[in-house]
This record gives sequence, C-alpha cells and structure tokens, in this order.
Amino acid sequence: MNKDYLNIKVSLTNNPYNIIIGKNSLECIGDELSKIGFKKGLKVLVVSNKEVSDHYGDIVINSLIKSNYNPKLFILRAGEEQKNQSSIGLIHDAAYEARLERGSLMIALGGGVIGDMTGFAAATWLRGIHVVQIPTTLLAMVDASIGGKTGINHSKGKNLIGAFHQPKLVLIDPKTLVTLPGREFKAGMAEIIKYGVISDLELFELLENQDLISELSKIKEKLLIEIIKRSAKSKADIVIKDEKESGVRAFLNYGHTFGHVIENLCGYGKWLHGEAVAMGMVAVGQLAVQRGLWKEIDAKRQKRLIEKAGLPTDWPGLKLESVLSSLQGDKKVKNGKVSFVLPVKIGDVKIFNNISNQEIDECLQKLKLS
Repeated sequence: MNKDYLNIKVSLTNNPYNIIIGKNSLECIGDELSKIGFKKGLKVLVVSNKEVSDHYGDIVINSLIKSNYNPKLFILRAGEEQKNQSSIGLIHDAAYEARLERGSLMIALGGGVIGDMTGFAAATWLRGIHVVQIPTTLLAMVDASIGGKTGINHSKGKNLIGAFHQPKLVLIDPKTLVTLPGREFKAGMAEIIKYGVISDLELFELLENQDLISELSKIKEKLLIEIIKRSAKSKADIVIKDEKESGVRAFLNYGHTFGHVIENLCGYGKWLHGEAVAMGMVAVGQLAVQRGLWKEIDAKRQKRLIEKAGLPTDWPGLKLESVLSSLQGDKKVKNGKVSFVLPVKIGDVKIFNNISNQEIDECLQKLKLS
C-alpha cells in the first residue's frame, strides 16, 4: 500500500478487510487487489452509473487491465428509485454474460445506491461471490460502503430486502468528491454529524469550529481527510463490535428511523437520504428533550450544526397516522415496538423501545411550531 494512504482495519473474526483512504488511490485498485490475494486473469464485473463511470470508469478498468484482470463495466441508471429487484436482475444478467464464477469479483463504483445493489447482487450470485466497494460520494465513503449491509427497497419501505455481505476491500479516493454535486456533498455531511453525536464529541466540536462545512471547495484537504477518517473509523469500530446489528450497531440508525419515514412517505427522490437523516436527527433530538435525556442546549447545538452543513431541519408536513403506519413497517420493529436511538449527550446515545404514539405526536407537534 502507498505510504501516503491511510489504512483502517475492520478486524472481523471471519471477514476482516481494510479501508484504504488516499488521494489518487483509484488508479491503484488493480495493485491493491493483487496485494490481498486476487489472482491474475480474475473476471471482474464493475457496476456503476453513467454519471460516475464517465469520470472514473476508464481509470478503474485500465488499472484492472494493467494488473492482468479481466474486467467488464456494467452501467445502471442512477437514483434511489432504481434500488429495486429489477435492477438486481439486471446485475445478475450482466454477471451471467460476463461468466462470473464463484471466485470472481464484483466492484461497486459509485454512491450508496450502487454500493447497496452491487453488494446484494454479489451476495446472491452463485450464493455469494466477492465484492469490493469504491465509494465516490461522501455519504458512501463514511457509511454505506463499510460494514457489509447490502440491500434494496420494497414498495412499502426502505432496505426491507437485503443481506449482510462484507466487502474484501473498501477503497476511498477523496478526489472523486470533486465531481460530486453540491447537494450530495451536503447529504454526506449528515452522516458525519451523526458520528459526532453518537460516538465522537471531538469530531462534533471540530465541525462546530469550522466557518463553513457545506461546500467541498471551502474545506481544506487535511480537514476533509480527517473527518472521513474519523467517521470511517467510528463505523468500523462499531461493526467490529457488532457485525450483524444485534446490539450497538443499531446506534448507526440514529436519525434513520424518522428519516426512512420521510423518504417513504414523501417518495424516494424528493429528499436525498442524508437530507432525510438530518431531519430525522432533529426529530429524535426533540424526543430526547421531551424525555429529559439531554438538554435543550444540546438539541440546539445539533440543529445549528446541521444547518451549518446546509441541510434541512424542518419536519415535512406528514400526518401522524401516516407516520405511525410507516414506522410499523420499519425493519427494526420488534414485537410491534419501534426502536429509536436517542441521544443522552453529544457523543453518546442509547436505544429505546418504549416510545409511545402520544410521545411521537407531541414531538411532531413541537417540530411544527419550532
């Protein structure tokens, strides 16, 4: 590995792998695959969308060819609305055409949607083949590409169909963020703020102390690398402790329970995932204040930081009955009870399974008035 690259180890017992963070690392994907044992002549299906592949497809394919691999590039349409069974069928068709074998590899080149779909397709092709994640959005770099959660949406809810399938490698090249639309960059900042609230007070304060965090061009390269590293390590540390989400990994759902409601009821595409999570974090912050779990001043600090990142904080006008119905369709429901991750202080959260409908109603009413 290049000495200038950062390496974060995801030290799982059965499926350990590395997260490599480095400028221009995209050009070295072939070398990195060789270093972790992939043999020459390996068949590789690179899955991407046109927006990403136009910029980076040739770089990845050429690196693979240079290292004597046999790559094919497959293009899917972009967008959360493509994250469905039809798209998985298209990837499977491409896998068949490429004659992928059980020792073959899929590479996800793109954001969280491409990563989730490629990971799920790899998990289900020939009962499971290797996958490597090359995230090109900020959100995917710090969240979706790490931890092995793969899946697609069902018409009744987000990520209801999926599997745990750990990657063999996650390669993060911050240079790919240059071509990321500004709105997508802001959406990624929501997940970074999330890590600050759930486990990293220093990261939260680091972001608070910056003049501007809503635009890539205003963030110094050293700071960008630092926040990506801290966020990716936070995710890795939690995954190591709880690979299959039976305990602390659920902390990563902070802001997501309400966020998924927003995505589901408003329609995929109305709000980006990170935008919905941002509004969800404000909502659970209000729930925590109601319960006396954290102080109003901390809720305001969180809201200010989210606004500084250029993200929405106002709860959309959704009817209580629709919200409660959507919550019951969440994959985290157990015995009819919805699990909420609530903050107890900045840098620490806990899981609660006893939130009443009355509390949710009170929370949403206060959000409307704030």
